[in-house]
Amino acid sequence: MPTPTERVRRAERSSIRVMFDLAERHDGDLVRLEVGEPDFDTPEHVIDAAARAAREGATHYTSNAGLPECRRAISDTLSGEFGVEHEPDEIVVTTGGMEALHLAVLATVSPGEEVLVPGPTWPNYETQALLADGTFREVPLSAASGFALEADRVIEAMSDDTGAVVLTTPSNPTGRVFNPEACRAVVEAAADHDAYVIADEVYLGLTYDGEAEGIASYTDHPDHVLTVGSCSKAYAMTGWRLGWLAGDDHLIDEVVKIRESTTACASSVAQHAAIAALTGPQKPFEEMHEAFRRRRDLVVDRIAEIDGLSCPRPEGAFYAFLDPGIDDDSLPIAKHLLREHGVVLAPGTGFGETAPERLRLSFANSEDRLREGFDRLEEGLRTY
Repeated sequence: MPTPTERVRRAERSSIRVMFDLAERHDGDLVRLEVGEPDFDTPEHVIDAAARAAREGATHYTSNAGLPECRRAISDTLSGEFGVEHEPDEIVVTTGGMEALHLAVLATVSPGEEVLVPGPTWPNYETQALLADGTFREVPLSAASGFALEADRVIEAMSDDTGAVVLTTPSNPTGRVFNPEACRAVVEAAADHDAYVIADEVYLGLTYDGEAEGIASYTDHPDHVLTVGSCSKAYAMTGWRLGWLAGDDHLIDEVVKIRESTTACASSVAQHAAIAALTGPQKPFEEMHEAFRRRRDLVVDRIAEIDGLSCPRPEGAFYAFLDPGIDDDSLPIAKHLLREHGVVLAPGTGFGETAPERLRLSFANSEDRLREGFDRLEEGLRTY
């Protein structure tokens, strides 16, 4: 029997999916705090716009780069909300943020070049580096700093073999928002190495303690930044699979060429939904944002009440990266919490090699379920 290629065989499923699959097979009541997906449904005006577009015949291919109206809506949102200036022809609409990241890595990383990512980090970046025949390198951030972006560590790891540096802010899994000066320093160093910074900002609309600004807005080298965004998180549209990649037009033109051989174009109906989400009434999204802020505050307060449990204060996204006070791989304790106490978290092993002893908690769940989850977590840690 023919075997898959080495690049496919080297890719691994993360321990996040291990916990998800265990939870799916478990009988009984579980508090699911392992998945990073808003528990809100897409607002009605977005659904209505998509249904109307479908009924009126918007069910065909669009251009590879996306509908002009959708690209304009994204351009206006990037500028008005995050200070990132790109004309519509510098944006390609993608099938979720994941495709945007995949296209960005393919366009910037040559075979054998490195993708540098500060850790702890979302595991998909490593797979995307493998698919581009690049190499993945995690640059550990220090727990003592709360996993703040330490620019010197990242810059020291760069070389002429660096193709791209991925900066995720707000961070998955820590919820930290990276300091603008640190981001600026990383971009300048990347430019010196003729490398790109891929700014994964899919959670930027869920920033709680300050202004939400895109990395490309405060650097002198915006031509070396590719911005990735999505409707999934801040707009509760994960299933619509609608994201974008923004950068200088010369690179976006190249991305559009290879786009013909990935998904060709994003769903036409989803693009109309995105236009409604980005340009229509914002009150439903503001209410979601405020709900996530309240949940963040609840999480911080409950963690402070549990002896031996701590985490960096989440400043964005909907994650808390918990330190349960153990020195080993956290997968066994995650399984214990699921099987014996009915609460599901993602182990730190799912987020690289920097902090395998930690647990990621997603607060994309109701306040009542979060309270119940913390009651179970507290008892589970006590008995472990």
